[in-house]
Amino acid sequence: MIKVIVVDDSAVVRQVNRETLARESDIDVIAVCPDPVVALEKMRVQWPDVIVTDIEMPRMDGIAFIKRVMAERPTPVVVCSSLTEEGAATTIEALAAGALTIITKPRLGVKQFLQDAGDDLVSAVRAAARANMARVRTGVARPAVLRPAAPGGRSVPAALRTVSLPGSSAGALHDTTDKVVAIGTSTGGTQALEAVLTQLPRTSTGIVVVQHMPEKFTAMFSERLNALCAMEVREARDGDRVLPGQVLIAPGGRHMLLQRSGAQYRVQVRDGPVVNRHKPSVDVLFRSVAQVAGSNALGIIMTGMGDDGARGLKEMREAKAQTIAEDESTCVVFGMPKAAIEMGAVAKVMPLDRIAQEIISYGR
Repeated sequence: MIKVIVVDDSAVVRQVNRETLARESDIDVIAVCPDPVVALEKMRVQWPDVIVTDIEMPRMDGIAFIKRVMAERPTPVVVCSSLTEEGAATTIEALAAGALTIITKPRLGVKQFLQDAGDDLVSAVRAAARANMARVRTGVARPAVLRPAAPGGRSVPAALRTVSLPGSSAGALHDTTDKVVAIGTSTGGTQALEAVLTQLPRTSTGIVVVQHMPEKFTAMFSERLNALCAMEVREARDGDRVLPGQVLIAPGGRHMLLQRSGAQYRVQVRDGPVVNRHKPSVDVLFRSVAQVAGSNALGIIMTGMGDDGARGLKEMREAKAQTIAEDESTCVVFGMPKAAIEMGAVAKVMPLDRIAQEIISYGR
């Protein structure tokens, strides 16, 4: 049983979330609380496996609550936040503090919305319960100074060695020499992306990213990364060129595809049905990269629940692209990389700490 505490100052939200979760045979809602102070009192008696919490609450705000939980006993946190720009900015701060994922709620029609989005809440709680909290990074990252490895240096520890899978291939599908890096990630991905992107120099190969995240939140997330990274990071707009030194993040609620315009790569941002329960979908991006860039691309799949991206990464590999999956040892949730590995989509498996250097080497 997954023991859950729901924390929200809205009685309606508490009621609906409790009813939604209590219907599941593997979930036990052990308490619903109007604020974090009450929640902490309940948690002294029985500690939950997952916390579902709002951010803006009386007596103690959600950010302070999450930081306290992470300092005392790191526990998976699912944020249930308002779908507003103000709420998005605060929620991005919550993710940096250690929260795993976001469920949105509107200011009006909350009860009906939460009832309709019940499956998303249940899936988020189940994913959070399987999270490896030892791999969750908290606090604000600072860009590292990259130095070349010393010739004849020490051997790499076994835990950091790259594992090559059989069937790796290389080839040329296009005449252009332009390269592109495509990254897909979900639960735990905001912190994983921060860990990778803050290690890249300003001259790195152009990068396109799908991070499963609701609309309005990707813009704030991009702004946060842009403040931390040497590369320019921003939410993608339809028709944007993919340029060295730039990271384009797919906007929440829209799919992003790679296109070829002459000798240039551009992104197409468009609406459409959800794919693998997601919009944006990693599969949609990866499949377009396979078709447009082929062997001039590097595909990377990192922490996340489910299998979104696995089929698209396989198509990239079949198109002679280089493909990488994050190793289980550093994943918060190993679902997406595991699915890609089992499908034969991955040429290399490596821990998060090695991925930035692999991108740099690929660009050279």
